Amino acid sequence: MADQNESIPAQEQAAAQDPAAQKNAQLLALLHRLFGADAFTDVEEPYGLLTATTTREQIHGIIEGLQKDEELQLNFLTTMCGMHWPERKDQELGIVYHLHSLTQNIRLRLKIFFPIADPVAPTLTDLYATANWMEREAFDFYGIIFPGHPNLMRILNVEDMDYHPMRKEYALEDGTREDKTDLFFGR
Repeated sequence: MADQNESIPAQEQAAAQDPAAQKNAQLLALLHRLFGADAFTDVEEPYGLLTATTTREQIHGIIEGLQKDEELQLNFLTTMCGMHWPERKDQELGIVYHLHSLTQNIRLRLKIFFPIADPVAPTLTDLYATANWMEREAFDFYGIIFPGHPNLMRILNVEDMDYHPMRKEYALEDGTREDKTDLFFGR
């Protein structure tokens, strides 16, 4: 049986030949050089997309620096959406940012997490016009507040709603329903 350590150089060689892995390694090195290695945690590459977690105190400065950087030119905020993880103590709410450089064809995913008791995140409306509606959606569905947003109000739900429907605080189905036969739904 071959030694398992022999496969490590083969894996490194395969990674070196993968252009996406090379581009992500260069991007991560640049991020560490610009903002420091301690600014990012949980760095991974699901489906070849470089993903890193940072803090809500640093996110605005990082994204502003990435947007203004001449080498990266991350000038397009593709997606910004809220998320709710009720099992994560003191990190129940979060936001995912997808940035894209149209000229360099670089994609980056950044995440932040914060407690549900303090649902505040910095606004990006001063950097990206598209953040306006995305932040309103995160406010509407998750209750995340963006100080400095020019018009933070519900975007899809009625204004007098007193809850945020995408939070995982409610059962998906009514357990008391009797008009539904599970036989037809494969349950």
